[in-house]
Amino acid sequence: MKKLILACLAIVFAAGSLTVAAFADNSSNNGKAKGKDKPFQLGVEVLLDEQKDLIEEKRVGLITNPTGVDKELNSIVDRLHNDPDVNLTSLYGPEHGVRGNAQAGDYVEYYIDETTGLPVYSLYGQTRKPTPEMLEDVDVLLFDIQDVGTRFYTYIYTMAYAMEAAQENDIEFMVLDRPNPLSGTKVEGPVLDPDYASFVGNYPIPLRHGMTVGELAELFNKEFDIGADLTVVEMDGWKRNMYYDDTPLEFVLPSPNMPTFDTAMVYPGAALIEGTNLSEGRGTTKPFELIGAPYVNSTEFAAELNDLNLPGVSFRAASFTPSFSKHSGTLSNGVQIHIDHKQSFHPVETGLHIVKTLHDMYPEDFAFRAENSEGVSFFDNLIGNGWIREAIENGESVESIKTKWESELEEFKDVRENYLVY
Repeated sequence: MKKLILACLAIVFAAGSLTVAAFADNSSNNGKAKGKDKPFQLGVEVLLDEQKDLIEEKRVGLITNPTGVDKELNSIVDRLHNDPDVNLTSLYGPEHGVRGNAQAGDYVEYYIDETTGLPVYSLYGQTRKPTPEMLEDVDVLLFDIQDVGTRFYTYIYTMAYAMEAAQENDIEFMVLDRPNPLSGTKVEGPVLDPDYASFVGNYPIPLRHGMTVGELAELFNKEFDIGADLTVVEMDGWKRNMYYDDTPLEFVLPSPNMPTFDTAMVYPGAALIEGTNLSEGRGTTKPFELIGAPYVNSTEFAAELNDLNLPGVSFRAASFTPSFSKHSGTLSNGVQIHIDHKQSFHPVETGLHIVKTLHDMYPEDFAFRAENSEGVSFFDNLIGNGWIREAIENGESVESIKTKWESELEEFKDVRENYLVY
């Protein structure tokens, strides 16, 4: 009987421990477990279903692109335009345009949207910042675009410039929040040196920032003194450890060369190839996953990378012929990046290893993009400083390079904590 009583007590104690552990796990996330038990809803759905009073009786301007859809893939443009309680007056398109039909760097002009008849102002044409004339019929400016969690993806700077314009013209600014596809827990890479600021990196944040666009908007607004009248309409049901494929959302390509979630995963590191004379896979069906050049031996290159035993990733020897961009029409040899385990994969570290390996294997052929008149290469703009390119050229290891950026990265993480809302 005594043994039976002791066994029962042990079971009760174990069950209690599991309950406490489960409670602790659910109560983590910096104590910010808002919406954890609610159905998943995007910021736009929360706005239109629960908080429409924020925009009723106001003239609404909308900055968006094809990713501006709800869970059922209905366009936010159509939802706002067809809602009798909403007065949508104008549209604004970032790089690639509202409908996403422009290639990287293509100039986009003003036009009238065929579906709604609304004016569409380009924020990647003569100006990247809305002018007072563009905002004449606007009381509140909405931003609803899917970001990819990487510093050099330009949409977050379109948002920042629009926030500045809203502040200068006494207009409310509202961000309809969306997930960070790379999750909200991982922060990687060097913090941008302000001397290397550009439209592919305008603020001192790391390459992989681990924040949603709404959280970034709050950080930009306060840390960099924009001072806009800002409202972030938060998501329901999103947790920081969610990657995009952990959500119920379909992946709508945010830009012509960002076709899949895997593209977004490799992008923070693989896009550094844009700062070199190799193809980053533009003009193929696997941009940023395919990397190569005519001078590369794909078998040897893949073997060198696989010998590094980088976490969560493997490399397959591959050849391809880009239909446009670098090495267009020319057979290029290199690798395809395959993510084996997304949680352990470090895209920034992987990208630097790729660049360094190419530099070391092909010293006569490999080259960084040419410097401008101020001695800055496009690689410097992407990585966010000039010293990493110099370190690679001087033979420093990736581990040594990572050590040098850690202190600034830790400082950013401390600041970042103040703006995490999930």
